This record gives sequence, structure tokens and C-alpha cells, in this order.
Amino acid sequence: MSTTETAIVIGGGIAGPVTATALRKAGIAARVYEAYPGPTYGIGSGLALAPNGVAALDIVGAGDLIREIASPVSHMEMSVGGKTLHMPELVDVPSLKLVDRNDLHRTLHDHAVAAGVPFEYNKRLVRVDEDIDGITAHFADGSTATADVLIGADGIRSTVRGLIDPNNPGPEYTGMIGFGAMIENDDLGLPPETMVFAFGKKAYYLYGTVEGNKIMWGANLPHKEYLSLTEARAIPAEHWVQILRETYAEDTPGGEFARRTTAENLETTGALHIMPPVPHWYRGRMVLVGDSVHAPSNSSGQGASLAIESAVQLARCLRDLPDHTAAFAAYEGLRRPRVESVAARARKINHSKTPGPVARKMMSLLMPLLIKGMNPEKTMGAEQRYRIEWDAPVQQELAASTA
Repeated sequence: MSTTETAIVIGGGIAGPVTATALRKAGIAARVYEAYPGPTYGIGSGLALAPNGVAALDIVGAGDLIREIASPVSHMEMSVGGKTLHMPELVDVPSLKLVDRNDLHRTLHDHAVAAGVPFEYNKRLVRVDEDIDGITAHFADGSTATADVLIGADGIRSTVRGLIDPNNPGPEYTGMIGFGAMIENDDLGLPPETMVFAFGKKAYYLYGTVEGNKIMWGANLPHKEYLSLTEARAIPAEHWVQILRETYAEDTPGGEFARRTTAENLETTGALHIMPPVPHWYRGRMVLVGDSVHAPSNSSGQGASLAIESAVQLARCLRDLPDHTAAFAAYEGLRRPRVESVAARARKINHSKTPGPVARKMMSLLMPLLIKGMNPEKTMGAEQRYRIEWDAPVQQELAASTA
């Protein structure tokens, strides 16, 4: 029987609320501490949740809530050199769900609160103390909190990651800054339930239709200088709108998207990152979950889904194993191979987003052949068909994985 009864969860974005809700389902009391002054709304633009991520949300009772606010994506296309290529699809797999990140944050937060999870705000973690009885978190406002374990769900700039090991690597800048906007689809006539990955003449972008006759589009703007979310948002939105219009001017339909994007509807998400493999996922009574430990680039389409999966698997391990050390080791053993495999695939895709003139011309010639020979089951099957057996003992899964 588990000796873990209480948990501190640092971070209230996506992984934090799901982790706390899953822990509560597992019989462990969890409280979320968020550095922002309130729920983390207003961060980011759109994202896609893969079938495996939505299935993990079903375990904590949030799957249907997300389906209600999301738009299905049943088809994917690639646009290269002016050619539209239809990408092979998996059979008998639910559609991707395109959702506004603000809506996702709000829904997961409210669901956690309804499940009985307490949240505290303006709580920026600065240090911890550990002893044989538990761990105490110290916050910048002078307050403290004590529990059996502390879980770092504090994102790609994780404080907890540095407390576990100061030598743990930080995120790598991809050389691109992210932007997004919601625009009208009145006269563009884009097909429903379709997401398009477009390699423009100067930069990559993607777009898809959402319910309510809208288009959600995202731009990956090459930018040599690293700018955090705060730094990017400190620059007037009008400046970024002008840059986007210049960058995508020759692209169809990217140029029209940029022209319809205004300072009022632009979402600036700052530097795009990818996490290199993190050597130490846990130490003592601290452990990492979500983007704090595995953040594949947005090219993967799996970042949020992997974070949700890890939140649920961590709760299972703490539920089923006798102490936190055994639980953390089992959790890493179950998750590391999967998340690093997805990150490696995304890293390859990411390199193709900023090709030079010669590479861009080669892509136009070779991509149709590559897509024609693509085996979707081999490429995406294991990722999207993954399901967590909540009721099965973790020990049983560990035994099967080592057999």
C-alpha cells in the first residue's frame, strides 16, 4: 500500500491540473501552487490534442469537456512549393481535436476545482527543504507548504528541474518565434475538419478550420534573437503583424491570413523550444511532469497529450507502489522511452521548417514521393493508439514491459 498521501503540485497550466485531478482520483490529496496571480488564461493560441491525449483525459473525467470545446481534425494535408499533398491517415482512430489553449487551460482548471483540488496563486517557488517526514516548499511571498511529495509541472522554464539537479539541461531554442490568430473563413472556402502544414517561401505555417466558420492559424517565424514570451509580448503587436505580412506576402493562403491578422487578434507565444533528454527526472521527494521534463517541439503534435499522459501515469505509480522512490522510478521507466521517441521524430521535422533556397527546392521535388511512401501506422500508430489502463496495477505493466 502506498505511503504517499499528500502532494504539492507546482504549476497550473495543463499538466498541473491534470496531475492534481488524477492524484485525487488515486486517493492522494493534491494542492496546486501557481506563480501567476490567477488561472493561467491568456497564454498561447491554438493546439491539437491527439487521440491518446484525449483518452488520458477521459480517465480523469475531462475528455468530454474537451470534445465540447474542440473542433475535430479528420484530415491532414501538406503544402509544399504550391502543391497540396494529402497525407495518409490512420484507420479506426479518433480525430485530432483542435482547441484554443486558453479554453483548454480554463476547462482543465475548472474541472480540477470541481473535483475538489485547491489552487493557490502568486506562489512562486524559490526553494525546498526535505526530511524523513516530507518536503516543504518555500515561496517568494514568504509562505510555505508541506506534503509527502512535490511535483514540478512548472513548464519548460521549470524551477523544480533546477532544484532536482542544477546541471539538468534547459530548453533549446528552435530559432523560431510562435504566433497565432483566429480569423474569419467567410470567403476563403477552406475545407472543414482539415489541418494544413504549409512550407511557405520564407517560413512555415499551419492552419485549420474550427467550428463557427473560423480559421485558426499559427506562424513559426524565423528569428535569430531569442525572445521569451514576456520579451516578445513587450514588443508592440503592430510590429509583429507587419513582419508577418512581409514574411508571408507571397504565400497562398498564408499571405491572406497575415493580412487579416491584426494587433487585436494576434496571439504572441514567444520562442519555440524543444527539450533535450533530461538525465534526472526526480530526486528525493521531487519529480517532474509535462513540459518541465519532456517538451517536444510543436512539430510533434503531441506536446500537450504527452504531458496529460505523464500526469495520469505518475498518479498511478504513486497509487500502486509502496513509496515515492519506487513510484518515481517506475514512472520514469514507463514514460522516458515513449516521450524521447516522440521528441526525436519531432526534432527531424523541426529541421525542415527553416530550409534554405536549395533545400526548399529539393523538398518540393521529394516530398510528394516521401508522402506517397509514408506508412501512417508505422509513423503515428504507436503514438496515437497508446492507451493507459488506469485500473490495472502498475506492477503488472512494469512486468510486461520487461518481459
